[in-house]
Amino acid sequence: TNTAQTTVTVNVLPTVSAGQNQTVCAGTAVTLSGSGAASYTWNNGVTNAVAFTPNATTTYTVTGTDANGCTNTAQVQVAVNALPTVSAGQNQTVCAGTSVTLNGSGANTYTWNNNVQDGVAFTPSTTQSYAVIGTDANGCTNTAQVTVTVNALPTVSAGQNQAVCAGTSVTLSGSGAQSYTWNNNVQDGVAFTPSTTQSYAVIGTDANGCTNTAQVTV
Repeated sequence: TNTAQTTVTVNVLPTVSAGQNQTVCAGTAVTLSGSGAASYTWNNGVTNAVAFTPNATTTYTVTGTDANGCTNTAQVQVAVNALPTVSAGQNQTVCAGTSVTLNGSGANTYTWNNNVQDGVAFTPSTTQSYAVIGTDANGCTNTAQVTVTVNALPTVSAGQNQAVCAGTSVTLSGSGAQSYTWNNNVQDGVAFTPSTTQSYAVIGTDANGCTNTAQVTV
């Protein structure tokens, strides 16, 4: 007989980490980086330390290989929260000088551009689009837009002042709009006989329903 010996070296497996679990909003890029080994291979098409955008909540597995060729695995979950479905409300059409209130919906808090505050009335000066950012309970945001169309007021005229003798009939006719409503029981374009010197006011309404006023003295 004779004897011989051999040595078997057992290398410990690397202690691989896939990092902390993450929670992100849909559309947000994520970077996964393994640690505890020399090289890393991920599943689901992920490349180590390269940003990607996950579509849904998924658990990712990384295989770490150390200098001895020993491998170990670790997992991390990336939770993807859906974005809120934010609405800025219906488009509005108003007459110049009319106040408007914009209200976002579908989230928890709302931030508007153009110095607008959610739910607070303001008076727009021109036709404009307004954008709102809605933020939900998860801190996820989405945007929406609404257009406020501002129609100009009609340029209404009540005609020239008139001087008549007592007992003389007068006809008052508005212009600059489509329909006219007078005070003091006057009808547009219909003759009447004034008894005293008086001012008459007319409200003219255009095709958009916008109104303006004018006065004339007889």
